Amino acid sequence: MKQQACKLEKEITKKVSLDYLLYLPAGYEETNREWPLILFLHGRGERGTDVNRLQQYGLPKLVEEQEGFPFIVVSPQCPAYTTWGLENDALLALLDDVSARYAVDRGRIYLTGISMGGFGTWNLATEDPDRFAAIAPICSTGPTEKVHMLKDVPVWVFHGSKDTTVPVHHAEEMVEKLKACGGNPRLTIYPEADHAALTPVFYNMEIYDWFLQYSRNNPPIR
Repeated sequence: MKQQACKLEKEITKKVSLDYLLYLPAGYEETNREWPLILFLHGRGERGTDVNRLQQYGLPKLVEEQEGFPFIVVSPQCPAYTTWGLENDALLALLDDVSARYAVDRGRIYLTGISMGGFGTWNLATEDPDRFAAIAPICSTGPTEKVHMLKDVPVWVFHGSKDTTVPVHHAEEMVEKLKACGGNPRLTIYPEADHAALTPVFYNMEIYDWFLQYSRNNPPIR
């Protein structure tokens, strides 16, 4: 019997689930303003079911220690059996839900992550580039075949030149490919830093001032 050309058309529903930490700025309940939001994606070592582990470094640690941080911060935990690169649907659903529940400025949604979370930053932004006002991947690589999707998104890449886990040439390649398709990314390389040495990036307020320079003129209504 010869093969037949066939086609499947069926609408399906996907269930997603993510635990996450949520930080609301001081004064959130006393004002009617909308607040900028940062989605923070952790690295491979913090996967699992104990969301409090996320407070070991990065933004979840910063907002515990510093008063007056002027962003809503959403820090999801990646399940142990997967990676951020496979969880775009769940992350976008999380942003939809948080944006509907809280006073989020939809024109000022920012994305950052470190290591596995840096790859997730690149990957998620290419999936929905109109969602994010700016992104900051840290010590990571990314999907080079999709980087052209970010030519109109402000990008600031951080990496350590002594990183042996994700060598710095991966970040340089992403930046060069983005430039080649019309993007204007910014690259900061720390000459003495290895893979584990870049969490202090989150304690430099320059990155947050840089985020706030950018806003989507016509953010999508979801």
